[in-house]
Amino acid sequence: MRVRPKNHHKINYRGCFRINILNKKIGVIGGGQLGKMMILEAKRLGLYVITLDPSIDCPSSSISDEVIAAGFHDGDAIRRLAEKTDVITYEYEHINAGVLAELENRGHKIYPSVSSLLLIQDKFTQKTKLSDGGLNVPRFKSIETLEELQKYADNSGFPVMLKSRKDGYDGKGNFLIREKSEIETGFNSLGGKLLMTEEFIDFLTEVSVIAVRGINGEKAVYPIACNTHRNNILDTTEVPAALPSESLRVDILEAAERVMDIFEGVGTFGIEMFIGKNNKIYINEVAPRPHNSGHYTIEGCRANQFENHIRAITGLPLGETKLLHNFVLMRNLLGQSNGMAKTEGTEEAYRIYNGVNIHVYGKRESKTGRKMGHYTITGDSPGQVREIDAKISGIVKITGGEIDL
Repeated sequence: MRVRPKNHHKINYRGCFRINILNKKIGVIGGGQLGKMMILEAKRLGLYVITLDPSIDCPSSSISDEVIAAGFHDGDAIRRLAEKTDVITYEYEHINAGVLAELENRGHKIYPSVSSLLLIQDKFTQKTKLSDGGLNVPRFKSIETLEELQKYADNSGFPVMLKSRKDGYDGKGNFLIREKSEIETGFNSLGGKLLMTEEFIDFLTEVSVIAVRGINGEKAVYPIACNTHRNNILDTTEVPAALPSESLRVDILEAAERVMDIFEGVGTFGIEMFIGKNNKIYINEVAPRPHNSGHYTIEGCRANQFENHIRAITGLPLGETKLLHNFVLMRNLLGQSNGMAKTEGTEEAYRIYNGVNIHVYGKRESKTGRKMGHYTITGDSPGQVREIDAKISGIVKITGGEIDL
Protein backbone atom coordinates (compact mmCIF):
# COMPACT_ATOMS: atom_id res chain seq x y z
CA MET A 1 0.00 0.00 0.00
CA ARG A 2 1.33 3.42 -1.02
CA VAL A 3 0.01 6.85 -0.16
CA ARG A 4 0.69 9.87 -2.30
CA PRO A 5 -0.16 13.10 -0.44
CA LYS A 6 -0.32 16.44 -2.16
CA ASN A 7 0.46 19.92 -0.89
CA HIS A 8 -3.15 20.94 -0.43
CA HIS A 9 -2.62 23.82 2.02
CA LYS A 10 -2.14 26.47 -0.62
CA ILE A 11 -1.36 29.91 0.79
CA ASN A 12 -3.16 32.87 -0.79
CA TYR A 13 -1.85 36.39 -1.14
CA ARG A 14 -2.92 37.24 2.43
CA GLY A 15 -0.91 34.36 3.81
CA CYS A 16 -4.03 32.43 4.90
CA PHE A 17 -4.64 28.74 4.35
CA ARG A 18 -7.38 27.74 1.96
CA ILE A 19 -10.39 26.71 4.05
CA ASN A 20 -12.70 23.80 3.30
CA ILE A 21 -16.12 25.44 3.26
CA LEU A 22 -17.91 22.30 4.47
CA ASN A 23 -15.15 21.09 6.79
CA LYS A 24 -15.50 17.59 5.39
CA LYS A 25 -13.05 15.17 3.85
CA ILE A 26 -14.44 12.61 1.42
CA GLY A 27 -12.99 9.17 0.78
CA VAL A 28 -13.76 7.65 -2.62
CA ILE A 29 -13.19 3.94 -3.20
CA GLY A 30 -12.33 3.64 -6.87
CA GLY A 31 -10.37 6.06 -9.01
CA GLY A 32 -11.89 5.44 -12.43
CA GLN A 33 -13.98 7.80 -14.52
CA LEU A 34 -16.93 7.80 -12.12
CA GLY A 35 -14.68 8.67 -9.20
CA LYS A 36 -12.98 11.37 -11.25
CA MET A 37 -16.27 13.01 -12.17
CA MET A 38 -17.42 12.87 -8.53
CA ILE A 39 -14.21 14.59 -7.46
CA LEU A 40 -14.57 17.34 -10.06
CA GLU A 41 -17.85 18.30 -8.36
CA ALA A 42 -16.39 17.95 -4.86
CA LYS A 43 -13.49 20.25 -5.73
CA ARG A 44 -15.88 22.98 -6.88
CA LEU A 45 -17.07 23.06 -3.26
CA GLY A 46 -13.53 23.14 -1.91
CA LEU A 47 -13.76 19.64 -0.46
CA TYR A 48 -10.68 17.54 0.34
CA VAL A 49 -10.79 14.14 -1.38
CA ILE A 50 -8.77 10.96 -0.82
CA THR A 51 -9.01 8.20 -3.43
CA LEU A 52 -8.36 4.49 -2.82
CA ASP A 53 -7.51 2.59 -6.00
CA PRO A 54 -5.11 -0.22 -6.97
CA SER A 55 -3.37 2.11 -9.44
CA ILE A 56 -1.37 5.11 -8.19
CA ASP A 57 -1.96 6.82 -11.58
CA CYS A 58 -5.68 6.04 -11.89
CA PRO A 59 -7.81 8.61 -13.80
CA SER A 60 -8.81 10.53 -10.66
CA SER A 61 -5.26 10.69 -9.27
CA SER A 62 -4.58 14.00 -11.01
CA ILE A 63 -7.31 15.78 -9.04
CA SER A 64 -7.30 13.83 -5.75
CA ASP A 65 -5.66 15.45 -2.73
CA GLU A 66 -4.28 12.02 -1.79
CA VAL A 67 -4.21 8.59 -3.40
CA ILE A 68 -4.01 5.39 -1.38
CA ALA A 69 -2.79 2.74 -3.80
CA ALA A 70 -4.37 -0.48 -2.55
CA GLY A 71 -6.83 -3.16 -3.63
CA PHE A 72 -10.59 -2.85 -3.20
CA HIS A 73 -10.56 -5.71 -0.67
CA ASP A 74 -7.57 -4.44 1.35
CA GLY A 75 -9.15 -4.08 4.78
CA ASP A 76 -6.25 -2.20 6.35
CA ALA A 77 -6.23 0.35 3.52
CA ILE A 78 -9.99 0.89 3.77
CA ARG A 79 -9.69 1.38 7.54
CA ARG A 80 -6.95 3.93 6.94
CA LEU A 81 -9.17 5.75 4.45
CA ALA A 82 -11.94 5.86 7.05
CA GLU A 83 -9.64 7.31 9.71
CA LYS A 84 -8.56 10.10 7.36
CA THR A 85 -12.03 11.12 6.12
CA ASP A 86 -15.48 12.16 7.36
CA VAL A 87 -17.53 10.22 4.83
CA ILE A 88 -16.78 7.35 2.44
CA THR A 89 -18.46 6.73 -0.89
CA TYR A 90 -17.59 4.45 -3.82
CA GLU A 91 -17.70 4.40 -7.62
CA TYR A 92 -17.55 0.59 -7.83
CA GLU A 93 -19.70 -1.83 -5.85
CA HIS A 94 -17.50 -4.94 -5.93
CA ILE A 95 -15.53 -3.97 -2.83
CA ASN A 96 -14.94 -5.22 0.72
CA ALA A 97 -18.39 -4.70 2.23
CA GLY A 98 -17.46 -6.66 5.36
CA VAL A 99 -14.85 -4.10 6.42
CA LEU A 100 -17.22 -1.26 5.52
CA ALA A 101 -19.89 -2.83 7.75
CA GLU A 102 -17.38 -2.96 10.60
CA LEU A 103 -16.55 0.71 10.08
CA GLU A 104 -20.19 1.72 9.82
CA ASN A 105 -20.90 -0.06 13.11
CA ARG A 106 -18.11 2.01 14.68
CA GLY A 107 -19.82 5.22 13.60
CA HIS A 108 -18.12 6.01 10.28
CA LYS A 109 -20.36 7.55 7.62
CA ILE A 110 -20.60 5.41 4.47
CA TYR A 111 -22.99 6.27 1.64
CA PRO A 112 -24.76 4.53 0.03
CA SER A 113 -25.22 2.49 3.22
CA VAL A 114 -23.50 -0.85 3.67
CA SER A 115 -26.88 -2.56 4.01
CA SER A 116 -27.77 -1.30 0.51
CA LEU A 117 -24.38 -2.35 -0.83
CA LEU A 118 -24.59 -5.88 0.61
CA LEU A 119 -28.01 -6.46 -0.96
CA ILE A 120 -27.05 -5.03 -4.34
CA GLN A 121 -23.65 -6.78 -4.60
CA ASP A 122 -25.47 -10.11 -4.92
CA LYS A 123 -27.90 -10.04 -7.84
CA PHE A 124 -30.03 -12.74 -6.22
CA THR A 125 -30.54 -10.84 -2.96
CA GLN A 126 -31.00 -7.64 -4.98
CA LYS A 127 -33.81 -9.20 -7.03
CA THR A 128 -35.35 -10.74 -3.90
CA LYS A 129 -35.45 -7.36 -2.16
CA LEU A 130 -37.02 -5.69 -5.20
CA SER A 131 -39.61 -8.44 -5.58
CA ASP A 132 -40.46 -8.44 -1.88
CA GLY A 133 -40.91 -4.67 -2.17
CA GLY A 134 -43.65 -5.16 -4.73
CA LEU A 135 -41.67 -4.27 -7.86
CA ASN A 136 -41.84 -6.35 -11.02
CA VAL A 137 -38.62 -8.20 -11.92
CA PRO A 138 -37.83 -11.02 -14.36
CA ARG A 139 -38.46 -14.43 -12.78
CA PHE A 140 -35.27 -15.66 -11.15
CA LYS A 141 -33.88 -18.70 -9.36
CA SER A 142 -30.67 -19.56 -7.54
CA ILE A 143 -28.67 -22.34 -9.23
CA GLU A 144 -26.19 -24.50 -7.30
CA THR A 145 -25.47 -27.48 -9.58
CA LEU A 146 -25.30 -28.34 -13.26
CA GLU A 147 -28.13 -30.82 -12.78
CA GLU A 148 -30.31 -28.10 -11.28
CA LEU A 149 -29.60 -25.86 -14.29
CA GLN A 150 -30.43 -28.66 -16.72
CA LYS A 151 -33.71 -29.35 -14.95
CA TYR A 152 -34.58 -25.65 -14.95
CA ALA A 153 -33.93 -25.40 -18.70
CA ASP A 154 -36.04 -28.49 -19.39
CA ASN A 155 -38.95 -26.90 -17.53
CA SER A 156 -38.61 -23.30 -18.71
CA GLY A 157 -37.44 -23.76 -22.29
CA PHE A 158 -34.87 -21.66 -24.13
CA PRO A 159 -33.28 -19.16 -24.12
CA VAL A 160 -32.08 -19.17 -20.49
CA MET A 161 -30.20 -16.20 -19.06
CA LEU A 162 -27.53 -17.48 -16.66
CA LYS A 163 -25.78 -14.97 -14.40
CA SER A 164 -23.08 -14.87 -11.78
CA ARG A 165 -24.64 -13.53 -8.62
CA LYS A 166 -21.58 -11.42 -7.84
CA ASP A 167 -18.92 -9.31 -9.61
CA GLY A 168 -20.65 -9.00 -12.98
CA TYR A 169 -20.72 -5.79 -15.02
CA ASP A 170 -20.87 -4.73 -18.70
CA GLY A 171 -22.07 -8.18 -19.67
CA LYS A 172 -19.28 -9.95 -17.77
CA GLY A 173 -20.78 -12.70 -15.65
CA ASN A 174 -23.68 -13.33 -18.05
CA PHE A 175 -24.23 -16.24 -20.42
CA LEU A 176 -27.28 -16.59 -22.67
CA ILE A 177 -28.01 -20.28 -23.15
CA ARG A 178 -29.85 -20.65 -26.44
CA GLU A 179 -30.03 -24.45 -26.69
CA LYS A 180 -29.44 -27.61 -24.67
CA SER A 181 -25.88 -28.13 -25.94
CA GLU A 182 -24.80 -24.81 -24.35
CA ILE A 183 -25.94 -25.59 -20.80
CA GLU A 184 -22.70 -27.15 -19.57
CA THR A 185 -20.58 -24.57 -21.41
CA GLY A 186 -22.47 -21.72 -19.78
CA PHE A 187 -22.32 -23.29 -16.34
CA ASN A 188 -18.56 -23.86 -16.53
CA SER A 189 -17.79 -20.48 -18.10
CA LEU A 190 -19.26 -18.73 -15.05
CA GLY A 191 -17.34 -20.84 -12.58
CA GLY A 192 -20.11 -23.24 -11.62
CA LYS A 193 -20.96 -21.56 -8.30
CA LEU A 194 -23.01 -18.66 -6.96
CA LEU A 195 -25.18 -18.60 -10.08
CA MET A 196 -28.76 -17.69 -10.86
CA THR A 197 -31.12 -17.95 -13.79
CA GLU A 198 -33.28 -15.09 -14.96
CA GLU A 199 -36.25 -15.02 -17.27
CA PHE A 200 -35.18 -13.83 -20.71
CA ILE A 201 -37.19 -10.69 -21.44
CA ASP A 202 -37.88 -10.00 -25.10
CA PHE A 203 -38.09 -6.29 -24.33
CA LEU A 204 -39.24 -3.48 -26.57
CA THR A 205 -37.02 -0.82 -25.01
CA GLU A 206 -34.34 -0.60 -22.32
CA VAL A 207 -34.50 2.51 -20.17
CA SER A 208 -32.74 3.81 -17.10
CA VAL A 209 -33.43 6.39 -14.44
CA ILE A 210 -30.87 8.18 -12.31
CA ALA A 211 -32.31 8.85 -8.86
CA VAL A 212 -30.73 10.56 -5.86
CA ARG A 213 -31.70 10.46 -2.21
CA GLY A 214 -30.36 12.77 0.47
CA ILE A 215 -29.55 12.01 4.09
CA ASN A 216 -32.89 13.50 5.16
CA GLY A 217 -34.87 11.48 2.60
CA GLU A 218 -35.13 14.24 -0.02
CA LYS A 219 -35.28 12.76 -3.52
CA ALA A 220 -34.33 14.02 -6.97
CA VAL A 221 -35.15 12.00 -10.09
CA TYR A 222 -33.71 12.65 -13.55
CA PRO A 223 -35.55 12.27 -16.88
CA ILE A 224 -35.94 8.79 -18.33
CA ALA A 225 -33.15 7.72 -20.68
CA CYS A 226 -33.36 5.21 -23.54
CA ASN A 227 -30.27 2.99 -23.85
CA THR A 228 -28.83 0.85 -26.62
CA HIS A 229 -26.08 -1.70 -26.06
CA ARG A 230 -23.50 -3.29 -28.31
CA ASN A 231 -21.73 -6.48 -27.18
CA ASN A 232 -23.34 -6.04 -23.75
CA ILE A 233 -21.70 -2.61 -23.28
CA LEU A 234 -23.69 0.62 -23.27
CA ASP A 235 -23.34 2.28 -26.67
CA THR A 236 -25.69 5.28 -26.62
CA THR A 237 -28.11 6.99 -24.27
CA GLU A 238 -30.86 9.29 -25.57
CA VAL A 239 -32.91 11.65 -23.42
CA PRO A 240 -35.80 12.13 -23.11
CA ALA A 241 -36.77 8.56 -23.91
CA ALA A 242 -39.46 8.18 -26.57
CA LEU A 243 -42.32 6.47 -24.74
CA PRO A 244 -45.78 5.54 -26.05
CA SER A 245 -47.74 7.22 -23.25
CA GLU A 246 -47.55 9.68 -20.39
CA SER A 247 -48.90 7.04 -18.02
CA LEU A 248 -45.89 4.79 -18.76
CA ARG A 249 -43.52 7.69 -18.05
CA VAL A 250 -45.22 8.26 -14.70
CA ASP A 251 -45.07 4.53 -13.85
CA ILE A 252 -41.33 4.36 -14.65
CA LEU A 253 -40.54 7.36 -12.46
CA GLU A 254 -42.67 6.00 -9.63
CA ALA A 255 -40.83 2.66 -9.87
CA ALA A 256 -37.49 4.47 -9.60
CA GLU A 257 -38.61 6.30 -6.46
CA ARG A 258 -39.80 3.02 -4.93
CA VAL A 259 -36.38 1.48 -5.58
CA MET A 260 -34.79 4.31 -3.60
CA ASP A 261 -37.20 3.75 -0.72
CA ILE A 262 -36.68 -0.03 -0.73
CA PHE A 263 -32.90 0.30 -0.40
CA GLU A 264 -33.07 3.41 1.81
CA GLY A 265 -30.26 4.71 -0.33
CA VAL A 266 -28.26 7.90 0.21
CA GLY A 267 -26.48 9.13 -2.89
CA THR A 268 -26.97 8.51 -6.60
CA PHE A 269 -28.41 5.24 -7.91
CA GLY A 270 -28.64 4.00 -11.50
CA ILE A 271 -31.79 1.95 -12.12
CA GLU A 272 -32.02 -0.11 -15.32
CA MET A 273 -35.41 -1.29 -16.55
CA PHE A 274 -36.84 -3.31 -19.43
CA ILE A 275 -40.09 -2.23 -21.06
CA GLY A 276 -41.71 -5.42 -22.22
CA LYS A 277 -44.75 -6.16 -24.30
CA ASN A 278 -47.96 -4.43 -23.18
CA ASN A 279 -45.65 -1.78 -21.64
CA LYS A 280 -44.89 -3.97 -18.64
CA ILE A 281 -41.98 -2.61 -16.56
CA TYR A 282 -39.27 -4.95 -15.27
CA ILE A 283 -36.50 -3.75 -12.97
CA ASN A 284 -33.31 -5.22 -14.44
CA GLU A 285 -30.46 -4.04 -12.18
CA VAL A 286 -29.67 -1.36 -9.63
CA ALA A 287 -26.25 0.27 -9.23
CA PRO A 288 -25.56 2.07 -5.91
CA ARG A 289 -23.50 4.83 -7.54
CA PRO A 290 -23.55 7.25 -10.46
CA HIS A 291 -24.16 5.36 -13.67
CA ASN A 292 -22.77 5.36 -17.22
CA SER A 293 -26.22 6.12 -18.62
CA GLY A 294 -26.32 9.27 -16.48
CA HIS A 295 -23.31 10.94 -18.10
CA TYR A 296 -25.69 12.96 -20.27
CA THR A 297 -26.60 14.96 -17.13
CA ILE A 298 -23.23 16.77 -17.18
CA GLU A 299 -24.26 18.92 -20.15
CA GLY A 300 -27.95 18.04 -20.10
CA CYS A 301 -29.12 19.11 -16.65
CA ARG A 302 -28.72 22.01 -14.23
CA ALA A 303 -27.20 19.78 -11.53
CA ASN A 304 -25.57 16.61 -12.87
CA GLN A 305 -25.64 13.17 -11.24
CA PHE A 306 -22.17 13.61 -9.75
CA GLU A 307 -22.93 17.00 -8.21
CA ASN A 308 -26.10 15.64 -6.64
CA HIS A 309 -24.20 12.62 -5.36
CA ILE A 310 -21.75 14.90 -3.53
CA ARG A 311 -24.60 17.06 -2.29
CA ALA A 312 -26.44 13.98 -0.99
CA ILE A 313 -23.56 12.42 0.94
CA THR A 314 -22.53 15.74 2.52
CA GLY A 315 -26.05 16.68 3.62
CA LEU A 316 -26.60 19.54 1.16
CA PRO A 317 -29.97 20.19 -0.54
CA LEU A 318 -30.27 18.45 -3.90
CA GLY A 319 -30.07 20.34 -7.19
CA GLU A 320 -32.45 20.73 -10.12
CA THR A 321 -32.66 17.74 -12.48
CA LYS A 322 -34.67 19.13 -15.41
CA LEU A 323 -33.26 18.96 -18.93
CA LEU A 324 -31.69 22.16 -20.26
CA HIS A 325 -32.08 21.07 -23.91
CA ASN A 326 -34.81 19.50 -26.00
CA PHE A 327 -32.71 16.42 -26.74
CA VAL A 328 -29.42 14.94 -25.52
CA LEU A 329 -27.39 11.98 -26.82
CA MET A 330 -24.43 10.40 -25.05
CA ARG A 331 -22.13 7.95 -26.85
CA ASN A 332 -19.43 5.90 -25.14
CA LEU A 333 -15.94 5.98 -26.62
CA LEU A 334 -14.42 2.51 -26.35
CA GLY A 335 -10.80 1.65 -26.94
CA GLN A 336 -10.24 0.78 -30.61
CA SER A 337 -6.96 -1.06 -30.02
CA ASN A 338 -4.42 -1.89 -27.32
CA GLY A 339 -1.54 0.36 -26.30
CA MET A 340 -0.85 3.87 -25.06
CA ALA A 341 -4.10 5.83 -25.27
CA LYS A 342 -4.36 8.42 -28.04
CA THR A 343 -7.45 10.52 -28.75
CA GLU A 344 -8.25 11.41 -32.36
CA GLY A 345 -10.81 13.68 -34.00
CA THR A 346 -11.51 16.18 -31.23
CA GLU A 347 -10.75 19.30 -33.26
CA GLU A 348 -12.69 18.11 -36.29
CA ALA A 349 -15.74 17.17 -34.19
CA TYR A 350 -15.76 20.57 -32.51
CA ARG A 351 -15.61 22.29 -35.90
CA ILE A 352 -18.62 20.28 -37.11
CA TYR A 353 -20.94 21.31 -34.26
CA ASN A 354 -20.58 23.48 -31.19
CA GLY A 355 -23.09 21.44 -29.19
CA VAL A 356 -20.62 18.57 -28.78
CA ASN A 357 -18.70 17.94 -25.55
CA ILE A 358 -15.96 15.29 -25.52
CA HIS A 359 -14.85 13.68 -22.26
CA VAL A 360 -11.58 11.70 -22.15
CA TYR A 361 -11.14 9.81 -18.90
CA GLY A 362 -7.36 9.89 -18.71
CA LYS A 363 -6.73 6.15 -18.69
CA ARG A 364 -3.09 5.69 -19.64
CA GLU A 365 -3.64 2.49 -21.60
CA SER A 366 -6.24 1.82 -24.24
CA LYS A 367 -7.70 -1.69 -24.48
CA THR A 368 -10.09 -2.88 -27.14
CA GLY A 369 -13.63 -2.45 -25.78
CA ARG A 370 -12.52 -0.56 -22.66
CA LYS A 371 -14.50 2.56 -21.73
CA MET A 372 -12.06 5.37 -22.46
CA GLY A 373 -14.39 8.36 -22.70
CA HIS A 374 -17.69 9.61 -24.04
CA TYR A 375 -19.20 12.53 -25.87
CA THR A 376 -22.48 14.33 -25.44
CA ILE A 377 -24.48 16.13 -28.12
CA THR A 378 -27.23 18.58 -27.18
CA GLY A 379 -29.72 20.03 -29.61
CA ASP A 380 -33.22 21.05 -30.57
CA SER A 381 -34.59 17.74 -31.85
CA PRO A 382 -33.79 14.00 -32.05
CA GLY A 383 -33.29 14.24 -35.81
CA GLN A 384 -30.78 17.09 -35.56
CA VAL A 385 -28.77 15.43 -32.78
CA ARG A 386 -28.69 12.02 -34.46
CA GLU A 387 -27.55 13.60 -37.71
CA ILE A 388 -24.61 15.21 -35.89
CA ASP A 389 -23.85 11.93 -34.12
CA ALA A 390 -23.71 10.12 -37.48
CA LYS A 391 -21.12 12.65 -38.67
CA ILE A 392 -18.79 12.54 -35.70
CA SER A 393 -19.16 8.95 -34.45
CA GLY A 394 -16.55 7.74 -36.94
CA ILE A 395 -14.26 10.71 -36.33
CA VAL A 396 -13.76 10.77 -32.57
CA LYS A 397 -11.91 7.68 -31.40
CA ILE A 398 -9.39 6.52 -28.82
CA THR A 399 -6.73 4.15 -30.07
CA GLY A 400 -3.65 2.44 -28.65
CA GLY A 401 -0.08 3.07 -29.65
CA GLU A 402 3.26 1.81 -28.39
CA ILE A 403 3.52 1.44 -24.62
CA ASP A 404 5.70 4.14 -23.09
CA LEU A 405 8.06 2.41 -20.68
